Amino acid sequence: MSDPEFALLRRQMIAQIAARTIFLTSRLGKASLDRRVLDVMGTLPRHDFVRFELQPFAYDDMPLPSGYGKTISQPFIVALMTDLLALQPTDIVLEVGTGLGYQTAILAALARHVYSVELIEGLAINARQHLARQGCTNVDVRVGDGRAGWCDHAPFDKIIVTAAPDLIPPTLVDQLAAGGKMVIPAGLPDDQQLLLVEKDSNSRISTREVLPVRFSTLEQAETG
Repeated sequence: MSDPEFALLRRQMIAQIAARTIFLTSRLGKASLDRRVLDVMGTLPRHDFVRFELQPFAYDDMPLPSGYGKTISQPFIVALMTDLLALQPTDIVLEVGTGLGYQTAILAALARHVYSVELIEGLAINARQHLARQGCTNVDVRVGDGRAGWCDHAPFDKIIVTAAPDLIPPTLVDQLAAGGKMVIPAGLPDDQQLLLVEKDSNSRISTREVLPVRFSTLEQAETG
């Protein structure tokens, strides 16, 4: 497919995201997402982050296989999770679950720096290659157990988790800065909710259920 054809598909993707947001207005509490998020997604070539044979489907509003039994999230969920973070240009962000780097690249366009942790080495290698091709210089990717976060660079203004634990890992809550936000899916595989976790200036935690979702399980690194 040609660049103009992909550009058209991106415009259609943004229109689908906008339509779905309107449909979910009563659940989300708003009828539109942050324009900055949509503008980034409207220019970022998602097809460059998926396997060649899947590129014609890169802008469909559905998850796609990324290898290793994982998926790249559907565009609407990527847009919604990014919107919920309310990213600022000065933010330092922790991402748990780099995957192929598409969500990472969006974060990098909207924040000061992104620290991303990926459990699967093959995905981390692919993500670094994709991010380098996109010129994302404000990203560090390491292989490790995302449940442990990245304590060397904590606290984080924003945290985003792209796989679902049963319960929110306390370590991630600890690494969230006062005044920060975390977006995370959590729950049993057949009963997950997308959650917005906020820590106020006194480090008190509040949690809001946003939407039922279905994510891959947030796995732990093997020990021993």
